[in-house]
Amino acid sequence: MPKVGMEPIRRKQLIDATLESIGEVGYSATTVQSIARRAGVSAGIIAHYFGNKLGLLEATMLDLLQQLKVDLLTRLPENPTPQDRLAAIIATNFSKTQTDSLSAKTWLAFWSSAMHEPAFARLQQINKSRLHSNLRVSFKALGHDNPHLAATSLAALIDGLWLRGALTQEGIDAEQCIAVCRHHVNQMIASIPSKPNVLKESA
Repeated sequence: MPKVGMEPIRRKQLIDATLESIGEVGYSATTVQSIARRAGVSAGIIAHYFGNKLGLLEATMLDLLQQLKVDLLTRLPENPTPQDRLAAIIATNFSKTQTDSLSAKTWLAFWSSAMHEPAFARLQQINKSRLHSNLRVSFKALGHDNPHLAATSLAALIDGLWLRGALTQEGIDAEQCIAVCRHHVNQMIASIPSKPNVLKESA
């Protein structure tokens, strides 16, 4: 049995090993045994904490989603304006923890598996709903006449730029993606009659 107090350490080791394995050899070639070897533990430890490979990938995705949430909260200033929120959301989705090679390849494996695994589909729906809700609230506060459409538009742009970058050999150009998203937001803000302040073009 694992030593008392070791669970958080072991879980983190196994999640990191999962990210490394998927990043290097892909999801299909990643096995419970290969993850265990990489983490320096027995395969039984994975079964004890996560049940199986799918359970471990689910925990890995939950870890990435938690990083996303924490990063967003860290970027928000005290009493943020709607523009502050939009800028923080954009920057967070293209932060290093979400765009480095290992994380990107794990996200791609997760999205692919979400089409067939109910647990992953549930997580994807939570992630999608959270992003849309945060964007919609910000656009509504700005006085946009259709905050739902504005949120859908920006969410699609964020996901599209991220996916296109993740599928290239060069990887995601976060600075360029952020600039494109800010430009799109400023165009939508310009259409609001009151014309609130736009987002700064610099990241």
